Amino acid sequence: MTSGMTSFDKIYDQPDPRAYFTVLGPLEYQTPHHAQAVFRRLAEARTGPSAAGPPTVVDICCSYGINAALLNHDVTLEELYTRYTSPRLATLTTAELAEEDRAYFAARRRPGAARAVGIDVASQAVSYARAAGLLDEGFAENLETAEPSPELLRQTRRARLITITGGTTFLSARTLKALTAGTAEPAWVASFVLRTASYAPISDALAAHGLLTEKYTARTFPQRHFSGPEEQAYAVAAVEAAGEDPRGKETEGYFHTTLYLSRPAEDAAALPLAELLADI
Repeated sequence: MTSGMTSFDKIYDQPDPRAYFTVLGPLEYQTPHHAQAVFRRLAEARTGPSAAGPPTVVDICCSYGINAALLNHDVTLEELYTRYTSPRLATLTTAELAEEDRAYFAARRRPGAARAVGIDVASQAVSYARAAGLLDEGFAENLETAEPSPELLRQTRRARLITITGGTTFLSARTLKALTAGTAEPAWVASFVLRTASYAPISDALAAHGLLTEKYTARTFPQRHFSGPEEQAYAVAAVEAAGEDPRGKETEGYFHTTLYLSRPAEDAAALPLAELLADI
């Protein structure tokens, strides 16, 4: 974890997502909520007349499959917070919860749902996302320290969209290089990046694979409340050091993220980012 930020490592690899939602709820963690509309729009844009079926979307640092849940099902992040912190579900075993989740999400499956592939170092979280029916394929692999397995490369070869909502805090260019180099055609990469960190190393690596990175400037996106004044002081200083202005954002008590979209230059020219996300 980046120095100065509160560590939540204990909730990222539990047998099921109840601790995750219980701990992050009071901090109003909300990036997946903002990403829901953005990722749906991008997935739609990657489903053209020449596409053979729904697009494959690869979610890096997929955790318990939350982005896949929001992308492919008629649910909101608020509903997931309510669900996983409810007293009734608190009494279930992990196996019972997974069984209920399979039925819950199946009843809310959107037509034309994307094929969801998840990658995370948290093996229990990935296993749960598979058991709950949120991921078509899931891989507990650390691409920062090892090459991707042949099966991972096979399952991500036809990726049309790669998504990240929190992983850039933990990632270097190595993970993105490993995935983008293995796709059959250039995949778009959409990342929500904390303003406390630079995205340049990753965008530079993507440029080497022919992807132009655009910064969405219409707005930033609140991530969560700070856990306390020390974390806020760290964030304000880090944002200023990055050449950004924390006023009205981090000074108001929230981490904020910036959206970056990397794609071939011809795609960016044909459909400008501001136009693509105009009503979001």
